[in-house]
Amino acid sequence: MDISIRKSMEELTKEAQRKGSDPFVWAIQMYSSLSSSGESLPSSELAEFLVSYICWDNNVPIIWKFLDMALIHNMVPPMFLLALLSVRVIPCRHVQPAAYRLYLELIKMQAFQLKSLVERPDYQKVMKSVDGVLRLSQIFGMSQRESGNLVVEFIFSIVWQLLDASLGDEGLLEFTPDKKCKWAMIYQEMELDGHNNYGDTEHKERLRNTNTLIAIELIGRFLQDKISSKILCLARKNLPAHWLSFVQRLQLLGANSSALKNSKTLSPKTLMDLTSDTCMVLSQECKTTSQKKFSKVMGFEYLSSAASLFHGTTHSALWIPLDLVLEDTMDGYQVSATSAVEEISGLIKTLRAINGTSWYNTFLGLWFASLRLVQRERDPIEGPMPHLDTRLCMLLCIIPLVVANLVEEEEEEQMPVDENGYDRTDHRKEERVPGKCRHDLVSSLRVLGDYQSLLTPPQSVTSAANQAAAKAMLFISGVTVGSAYFDCLTMAEMPVDCSGNMRHLIVEACIARNLLDTSAYEWPGYVNGQINQIPQCMPTQVPGWSSFMKGAPLTSVMVNALVSSPATSLAELEKIFEIAIAGSEDEKISAATILCGASLIRGWNIQEHTVHFILRLLSPPVPVDNSEGNNYLINYAPILNALFIGIAPIDCVQVFSLHGLVPQLACSLMPICEVFGSCMPNISWKLTSGEEISAHAVFSNVFILLLKLWKFNCPPLEHGIGDAPTVGSQLTPEYLLLVRNSHLLSDGNNRKNSNRRRLSEIASLSSPNSVFVDSFPKLKVWYRQHQACIASTLSGLVHGTPFHQIVEGLLNMMFKKINRGNQASLASGSSSSSGPGNDDASTGPKLPAWDILEAIPFVVDAALTACAHGRLSPRELATGLKDLADFLPASLATIVSYFSAEVTRGVWKPAFMNGTDWPSPAANLQNVEEQIKKILAETGVDVPSLTTGDSSPATLPLPLAAFTSLTITYKVDRSSERFLHLAGQTLEGLAAGCPWPCMPIVASLWTQKARRWSDFLIFSASRTVFLHNSDAVVQLVKSCFTATLGMSSSSISCSGGVGALLGHGFKSNLSGRICPVAPGILYLRAYRSVRDIVFLTEEIVSILMQSVREIVCDGQPKQPPLKKFKPTKDSAKYGQVSLASAMTKVKLAGALGASLVWISGGLALVQLLINETLPSWFISNHRSDQEEKSNGMVGMVAMLGGYGLAYFAVLCGAFAWGVDSSSSASKRRQKVLGTHMEFLASALDGKISLGCDPAIWRAYVSGFVSLMVNCTPNWVLEVDVLVLKRLSKGLRRLNEEGLALTLLGAGGVGTMGAAAELIIDTGI
Repeated sequence: MDISIRKSMEELTKEAQRKGSDPFVWAIQMYSSLSSSGESLPSSELAEFLVSYICWDNNVPIIWKFLDMALIHNMVPPMFLLALLSVRVIPCRHVQPAAYRLYLELIKMQAFQLKSLVERPDYQKVMKSVDGVLRLSQIFGMSQRESGNLVVEFIFSIVWQLLDASLGDEGLLEFTPDKKCKWAMIYQEMELDGHNNYGDTEHKERLRNTNTLIAIELIGRFLQDKISSKILCLARKNLPAHWLSFVQRLQLLGANSSALKNSKTLSPKTLMDLTSDTCMVLSQECKTTSQKKFSKVMGFEYLSSAASLFHGTTHSALWIPLDLVLEDTMDGYQVSATSAVEEISGLIKTLRAINGTSWYNTFLGLWFASLRLVQRERDPIEGPMPHLDTRLCMLLCIIPLVVANLVEEEEEEQMPVDENGYDRTDHRKEERVPGKCRHDLVSSLRVLGDYQSLLTPPQSVTSAANQAAAKAMLFISGVTVGSAYFDCLTMAEMPVDCSGNMRHLIVEACIARNLLDTSAYEWPGYVNGQINQIPQCMPTQVPGWSSFMKGAPLTSVMVNALVSSPATSLAELEKIFEIAIAGSEDEKISAATILCGASLIRGWNIQEHTVHFILRLLSPPVPVDNSEGNNYLINYAPILNALFIGIAPIDCVQVFSLHGLVPQLACSLMPICEVFGSCMPNISWKLTSGEEISAHAVFSNVFILLLKLWKFNCPPLEHGIGDAPTVGSQLTPEYLLLVRNSHLLSDGNNRKNSNRRRLSEIASLSSPNSVFVDSFPKLKVWYRQHQACIASTLSGLVHGTPFHQIVEGLLNMMFKKINRGNQASLASGSSSSSGPGNDDASTGPKLPAWDILEAIPFVVDAALTACAHGRLSPRELATGLKDLADFLPASLATIVSYFSAEVTRGVWKPAFMNGTDWPSPAANLQNVEEQIKKILAETGVDVPSLTTGDSSPATLPLPLAAFTSLTITYKVDRSSERFLHLAGQTLEGLAAGCPWPCMPIVASLWTQKARRWSDFLIFSASRTVFLHNSDAVVQLVKSCFTATLGMSSSSISCSGGVGALLGHGFKSNLSGRICPVAPGILYLRAYRSVRDIVFLTEEIVSILMQSVREIVCDGQPKQPPLKKFKPTKDSAKYGQVSLASAMTKVKLAGALGASLVWISGGLALVQLLINETLPSWFISNHRSDQEEKSNGMVGMVAMLGGYGLAYFAVLCGAFAWGVDSSSSASKRRQKVLGTHMEFLASALDGKISLGCDPAIWRAYVSGFVSLMVNCTPNWVLEVDVLVLKRLSKGLRRLNEEGLALTLLGAGGVGTMGAAAELIIDTGI
């Protein structure tokens, strides 16, 4: 300030003080003086002068009146004046109680007049001055010094200063963690001398006590006032650490203040409640009409009858995505590189956040969906696919692990933070306090017993369920028995009925993972009573786990008993594992076989430990003195081979997949393949049983198992179709190893997530270092050859070279029974002799497996070429290929690779399947085609082109005919299962990719081979229709919607919901034909056959909007127009259509659509939907508008359509990215979401012209933003601040002020200031 101006102020004020001038006269004189000096008003300099003049040499009433007059005439900025006074008056309140009272009165008059503050032209300048006085940015650690942010900090600081002052007045400040005032540093910098020239009086003491009460009541007013309370709510959201300290101090005051007890307007309880979650709401009564409508209709009414297998749309809508995802994981054509525990945990958190369900209802929904999954496999059809064991693994192992993850996560969040930060690890488990999540889990399991239709156990697990019930009954009866008792117990021997159900098994699974304790046995109705004595049924010694733990040897009888019954405890597994490590050779093999038996498939309570031990055995320790690289593995051949055979079945592989251990399994198998594929075939091992295994046999078993772990046999068409590659094509050896290597990283997320800790531990024990494909040169060479074979035709075979001789040797072995004489060489096609070849053609070349695999593409190519030119008959070709596969079973993989490539090239002539040269499908081809058409028709799909309409002979491309003939030569038994599974998937994929009716022909041939698989084969053939016909895909998706919404005329679908969508799964009827298949099942088994999945996003959006129209019209479009929309007391109605009921169905349709998009195309398809499909849809014009106008339904359809699209879009994003930042996919969210939010903002700004109904657009925007801020607040924090502010302005133009405020409030510190200014401007 200019010295002369300050001197003029001082002189004028002193003169007026001396004369006792009227404050109004002083104000006029001061105004004139400042104006003549060129000083702008209001003047911060005048405020500084008056405060410094008063404090404390002139602390007299007339000067305070001068200050009040300056405020009245807008000569000083009020907020700046309050800031100045706060740092001068509050520290001196004890000795200057009158000044403190005047300060409090000024706060009452000025601090709540915030609108006049933000409307001042000097608003920004004033707030910067306030910041300079109170050091707000420094104290609160805010780097952004926007004026709006400073307003929030200023109000917060005023309230906090009043709080600290009140605590100090009542002697409570020493009980705070800091034991001092938060503002002490600022107070100390002020000149506080000359405080008290007079002694204390009784009047001053009364004034001090009154001041304390007024200050406390002012705190309450700030927390109650409509404007200031919302501003403090912003402080709570964006300054959490400071707010926590503030609340702790406020609670201390509320609990101990004597002054507060004397208040007539504020009670201690009221004061403390004012900072609760229910009171601190940013946007409470400021919702617009559409927002209230949206909030009401978007909430589901959760009904307990949701458990029914067949139930209506209202009851099952919440969990449609969960049912679909669980059923999709049962597809044996695909393994996953990620853990089902992690995927389902993320899905549960997403559905809970989006639908706002409690933990109780969430767990009920989880149990219901999992039980429905099992019930759909009660009467399965036969075929090479996962069956009941995989579904039981999901229900009784994976789901309990999911629940354990969720419970642990919640309990860790409730644990106090230690001084080092969030270091919550397992060693603090004893410190955890059971939370709401665990309590609701118990409640859900208690209620689960009311749903007997879901709890009936499949026949194969009835015994296990009965034993679980008997165990509980014996426990509550006080009877103690060992596990040996249950090894021989039958239910007929129990004195009372102790039949069990699936709940007994679920409870046992939860107890095993410390989610429950044995008090669950005492739940009402859990068991049917008590017993007084033990049935005498146990012989002296029963082979089983109990006798094994007591020291019984591993005899053949004992091994068979342990293989057929699962271990009941981790201790039993550990003992078996120790034998597998340190026992004799025979004991090691027996132990490995036991681990791969029932303990792996049905040891639900310890399954995660079983797979762990198997993986450790597959990565045996490297000897200390090892100098031979990986060759030490040769010494472990017998036990390794037992493990390969044990885990080869489909259900076993799926168990590893569900546990997320496919990457680690692949990593363990690769070095074994490398070593045994390099061994000469004369290396062999003879077992005590007399069986001899060769290096080729061990290699074949491990190599075939490895190839099941990724889609190595993808034909070229499956690579890179459209912008969104088909699901699963990413599964390559490189990708699996990258995922496995990521498990080694021990970041914060790993420490907090028990499943990730488990995966990290398994990976570390296997190999502590990262592993790459380059570590396995032989495997890499084969893989590169495989890729080259798919990409282009074979070349490079030079006659006379050693490699050519290997090819000739294999050909001679394959066709040794054919007397060729001087016939041309199959490998070269020339008339010369076949070369030296192999001396003993009957045994094949004595070469390592890798060398043989390298030659096989050329061998098969030569044989197929010879057959095409008539030099080999089809029967000779099939026999020769089978001989090759028998010689080296692993060669089947390379044969598959070759045929996969050649079938798609289209250069081979067709083979006539006439029964003479090639096998004929004529016996049942027509029947197969009719059943395919029937399956499709029953799901609402009509494909006229399926009928050929002529009697021309059946043909197949020559490579496909040869491959089909080869597969038919295999026996359908357990020993061939692992090879048929590998070849069968390829055969189906190749036949599906060829012109129709190749697939029915192949299915017909195989149904003649394996009649018990006929239902499976026909169903598999039916789903390949969708590869050829995109219209059929659209029809199937429509059928899924109509069935789910209960709009289908089919008896199976009329009730709607999950039961209509997924039905009973696969089963045969009494006549031996496959029962009608629900559309959802058919879609889940067919979408992987669709070449270009990208088009589905547009179709699903279109079907969703069509479903909305049908919902509103209630399937009766010909009825007279419904009456105008009139809300009622209980629910809004549109004519006869309940708005809440209609929205429930719309939300169900949105959930179904989002699930189909996510399952079909994953992250890439969701990105396409958000970035391209939805913007294009809104920009385009839609002719359907006129249709609703004719029925008077345009408003209802538009509103519900917009809300439905919003729910659909947000749910798609939540499935892809999660609602938090725990998944790796969440890293991609910011870019995609930012693009979409920019589109919304630009359209609201008028920069983009929209073609859709404005009501649809308005409902979509309000719905999308509402779901974001309420369900996925983390998303809002990732959106650019400028975009959020533009969106907020656009929402205000739509009369959505409340939603605009909520959006800014959720935007973090960057939008806090804008939110505060909006609160002040609108008064909401």
